[in-house]
Amino acid sequence: MELSRKKKILRTLLVVVVIALFLTLTYFILVWTGLWEKFNSVEKLKNLILGLGIWGRIAFVFFQFLQVTILPLPSPIMIIAGSLIYGPFQAGLLSLAGILLGSAFAFFLGKVFGVKIVRFMIGKEAQEKWSKTLGDCKYSFVIMMLLPCFPDDILCLVAGLTDMSWTFFMITQLIARPIGIFSVSYLSSGEIIPYHGWGLAVWAVIIIASLVLIYLAGKYNKEIEKFINKLFKKDNKEKNVKNN
Repeated sequence: MELSRKKKILRTLLVVVVIALFLTLTYFILVWTGLWEKFNSVEKLKNLILGLGIWGRIAFVFFQFLQVTILPLPSPIMIIAGSLIYGPFQAGLLSLAGILLGSAFAFFLGKVFGVKIVRFMIGKEAQEKWSKTLGDCKYSFVIMMLLPCFPDDILCLVAGLTDMSWTFFMITQLIARPIGIFSVSYLSSGEIIPYHGWGLAVWAVIIIASLVLIYLAGKYNKEIEKFINKLFKKDNKEKNVKNN
């Protein structure tokens, strides 16, 4: 029993070391090649992807995967750059592919390798904070993934530490991710809602509404959780009655 425990600890430490080396190597390669700076600029990122020719789409999906799992890259910049190159619909699909793969992998890391790897990647303070939040408010995870103020990459990692199932996690991703990605992809172009005239008033309403939703989600997350729990229990009771 003791030997088995030691093997498990050694295996976990080995995985942590390997991932740490991979992250460090990836970071230094990006800095050394000058790619790190390009990721923080829409125009530079656009030129980088265009320069890759036929490999651009594969690279774009891979970059979206990286921004969820390893690198602290801003997702909107990636999506906007993709929209300028491939158009909003194709960029949305490519972003969705990379982000869904990255989200699943982040959840896998948390679920399989536990607290140590998550703390290494995001820090103890962030891990404890979001573990408590998700532990108390499982169903609010859907709202958190929809709203732009929450750290999606951290939430996916920490969700793996909770009792959240793969089914619930992936359903959440399939609901929330397309809404957020395609909203950024289409709205950022300024074609649907322009950045001048009447569009400014609409953008003001959108921003205010988003801030209100963020505030309400944060303030009443426990109440939201209780309400959703009641709905699920009611639905399950009705199904049981019908089956009987």
